[in-house]
Amino acid sequence: MSQHKPIKKAVFPVAGLGTRFLPATKAIPKELLPIVDRPLIQYAVDEAREAGIEQIIFVTGRGKTAIVEHFDVAFELETTMEERGKDMTVLDPTRATPGDIITVRQQVPMGLGHAIWCARAIVGDDPFAILLPDELMVASKGGTGCMKQMVEAYNEVGGNLISVLEVPQEEVSSYGVIAPGAEVSDTLTEVTGLVEKPPVAEAPSNKIISGRYILQPEVMRTLETQGKGAGGEIQLTDAMARMIGNQAFHAVTFQGNRYDCGSKTGFVEATLALALERDDMGSEVRAIAERLLAR
Repeated sequence: MSQHKPIKKAVFPVAGLGTRFLPATKAIPKELLPIVDRPLIQYAVDEAREAGIEQIIFVTGRGKTAIVEHFDVAFELETTMEERGKDMTVLDPTRATPGDIITVRQQVPMGLGHAIWCARAIVGDDPFAILLPDELMVASKGGTGCMKQMVEAYNEVGGNLISVLEVPQEEVSSYGVIAPGAEVSDTLTEVTGLVEKPPVAEAPSNKIISGRYILQPEVMRTLETQGKGAGGEIQLTDAMARMIGNQAFHAVTFQGNRYDCGSKTGFVEATLALALERDDMGSEVRAIAERLLAR
């Protein structure tokens, strides 16, 4: 059995305004926009549940109550459809055990670090996961999800872990980047430093942080005194960088595919990729794509 305190809590920062997807996000939270027939937030919550996480913590803002309602019982819908003899098992993943979903408000948009700090009272003294729904992490066929891979690595080494992916060097200035240390295994690397959105010439590697974290509760105390960083926001990367040297930090290279659904092109790519993999529509979508490309 693992000697490390288990990861049972996960924080989902979902207070963003989704301005890049206007006007679609004027009245609908970006996290509820669907990739085929499941909203982005559902993919992230399913990933967390697969990893054994039990308590879901949404850091929300004004106009985001529909996210919580998605995981509630839709009484009128379910009753009506059941009376008509319709199978509603498709809604099973959207149902939450009472008390397992908790929301807190980020009242001022001050960055990812501030959003995580808003959940400090619920996290308490427990290690916890962070999942950014914009980063859609899809397991390789027959494989496990990103967070489950990270939990398995955490059970081995403990401490703090971040998910990383390799990108072309010219793209590093858009991301948080790690300075890698010794390799523990093919997919697990020590982290000696972190830099948020460095200039290409100053980036310590091409391994970028990809929206999944397992952190010890001490990060909350670090964020308490964290000043503003890149973009004039309180950056989680800066707080983690201050902790390196005091606690173990490792990077897990995700075995799977990542889609940046914070951008329109990434959102379209994810929709196409997942639709093509579906048994019920993949061949038809492929035919549509080929027909459109032939025009």
